Amino acid sequence: MNKRISAIFLLIAAAVLVWLLAPPPLPERWTESETALISSLSLSALPPLPPDSSNSAADDERAAALGHRLFFDPRLSANGAVSCASCHRPELSFTDGLPIAVGTGPGRRHTPGLIGTAYSPWFYWDGRRDSQWAQALTPLETHFEQGAGRTAIVRLLASDPDYKTMYEEIFGSLPDPARLPESASPLGDEPGRRNWRMLDPDLRFKISSAFANAGKSLAAYQRKLLPGRSRFDDYADAAAIPQGDTHHRPGDTLSRDEIAGLDLFIGAAQCVNCHNGPLFTNHDFHNTGILPVLGQLPSVGRFDGVRLARDDPFNCLGEFSDAAPGQCAELRFARFDNELTGAHRTPGLRNVTLTAPYMHTGQMGTLAEVLQHYDEAPTSMLGHNEAKPLGLSSRQLRQLEAFLHSLEAAPAAAAEWLRPPQH
Repeated sequence: MNKRISAIFLLIAAAVLVWLLAPPPLPERWTESETALISSLSLSALPPLPPDSSNSAADDERAAALGHRLFFDPRLSANGAVSCASCHRPELSFTDGLPIAVGTGPGRRHTPGLIGTAYSPWFYWDGRRDSQWAQALTPLETHFEQGAGRTAIVRLLASDPDYKTMYEEIFGSLPDPARLPESASPLGDEPGRRNWRMLDPDLRFKISSAFANAGKSLAAYQRKLLPGRSRFDDYADAAAIPQGDTHHRPGDTLSRDEIAGLDLFIGAAQCVNCHNGPLFTNHDFHNTGILPVLGQLPSVGRFDGVRLARDDPFNCLGEFSDAAPGQCAELRFARFDNELTGAHRTPGLRNVTLTAPYMHTGQMGTLAEVLQHYDEAPTSMLGHNEAKPLGLSSRQLRQLEAFLHSLEAAPAAAAEWLRPPQH
């Protein structure tokens, strides 16, 4: 009897082991609604880059060339050592690999990537800027990022012969650098703010206009940084071909684990609720219960971001914008309520496997940690967590991570835009 019981237990154990080691079940064929959803995630569904009505130079090749030079120039910083590319490194998918950005000093937030962000209506983790050019200006004057100040930027544009020629061909004449103090900015230190107040109002406007044009040039360059096709895109496009067509089927484009992860992504794991569309983001803001960095208060996120965007003098409705008021619907009708407390921008997931660490202050070092967090959906310290516990198995979490690897791809940008300009 004991031998029989032992044999039964061995058979059961063997069956469990076989079940654990068996390859994951795959959908024999996607349903019509699943196929449509998968197709909507492909880069083939990405529309052309929309125009930026607030930036008349957004698609000017000359402005992109000027912005390219400015992006890699460390002279756009107070210490002459920090460029935009210091934190947005091309080899790291335009991130920096650090939990918190470091410019002229320690920053406040994790550096997001730039590829494909020209499609977004909001910038920064809290959406405090409503255009790519307005966002590009902020680090130039923030003391712990580049901290140069607007008169220093305009002096550089006006005194460097190449910059002066490139700028004036696009935007017209620059202020005389001899009339500009070395340090003057409405956002600088007390001496800098005092110098700014002492300037003639007409000169202040001309300086700010030229400063805004520097941001518009930086944005024109960044609009060149678009995502490239990944293995997932090939799979998604092939999966959309009618079942009777035996040509160009998905085949081995994705592994079994990656396909199982895709099944979870659009289904039980609910990732697609926020990470949707060809860029895998809904460009919205959500509170997902992310804990603050130890020793810091939790960020109120989008609740403050809306106010800051509306107060920004460089926003779509401001005097330096090229848009008519009727073209600024995103800003005019931006949602602003208590539900946005603790909400942060949904990042896109293309190349997410290459941009660790994660979250708005780099709290999580690996994708496994991120997926575990969403599986558990802990209570938020501020506001409420919109996510709900999923109860996924460790295997399913690994499959989700495997799927995310299928989104890796080189940028769809000419090589010249991915390196410092050749002078």
